[in-house]
Amino acid sequence: MKHKITLASFFFFCSFLSFAQFSPVGHLNIFSENGDKFFLVLNGEQQNDVAQTNIRIEDLNQPYYNAQIVFADKSLQQVSKNNLTLTDADGIFQDVTYKIKRDKNKKGKMKMNFFSMIPVRPDYIAPKNVYVMHYGQPQLNSGVNVGINMNVNINESNAHAGHDHHDGHNHNHGSRPRGCQNGYAMSPSNFNTALATIKKQSFEESKLKTAQQVVSANCLNTNQIMQMADLFSFEDTKLDFAKFAYDYCVDTKNYYTLNGIFSFSSNADALSDYVQGRR
Repeated sequence: MKHKITLASFFFFCSFLSFAQFSPVGHLNIFSENGDKFFLVLNGEQQNDVAQTNIRIEDLNQPYYNAQIVFADKSLQQVSKNNLTLTDADGIFQDVTYKIKRDKNKKGKMKMNFFSMIPVRPDYIAPKNVYVMHYGQPQLNSGVNVGINMNVNINESNAHAGHDHHDGHNHNHGSRPRGCQNGYAMSPSNFNTALATIKKQSFEESKLKTAQQVVSANCLNTNQIMQMADLFSFEDTKLDFAKFAYDYCVDTKNYYTLNGIFSFSSNADALSDYVQGRR
């Protein structure tokens, strides 16, 4: 029995390492040992709008990044670190942690040092006190990755959705207007779950409200938006949805492809005019 357990453990360990080696992205964690709140800048782009003490950036697809720490307390000196690495010696992406601490010998001087490195775990869930975001897309809730989030106020969402349907304009841009530019689209599994939920709705109006509810809590690419739009029977509904979804699209440069969902050129022109007006 002892040998069997050992052998099973060995194969589990090998499988775990095999998955880690093929992970296409790495994750970065930075925390302040003394609780100093800070802003993180990666490759010249500020990641968080509100100063944090513990940040996790997921889905980084480059092995090296230039990082800068800017503190909310202006008396603390900024910290810069070039070529911050997210891979091990074999070039395999890892889940890397750095620690910020105060220099005891120099007042106001800060340091950021390597703290730990572990293989990427697909099932990892960050603690609630950690501010989590996918690279390029801030998360609205700490410790939980935004997938399909249907836990919203139904009455409020429906009121907005119904208003959008009647006038053809999006008056509810959510908390991230155009915030999905170069962001992170829904995962295929979450997206398929969303499609199934929308398909279950019996009426066109219900489908639209559900779709808008999904979109307002996530980011999508143009292909995903097109698939959702194809669930509607009427072109007016498709047009209303396409306008609504624009603010949550990660690749708006490809939005012209949605013109193909319309049979009438007038609707394609209406969407094009809307997009031009938003740029």
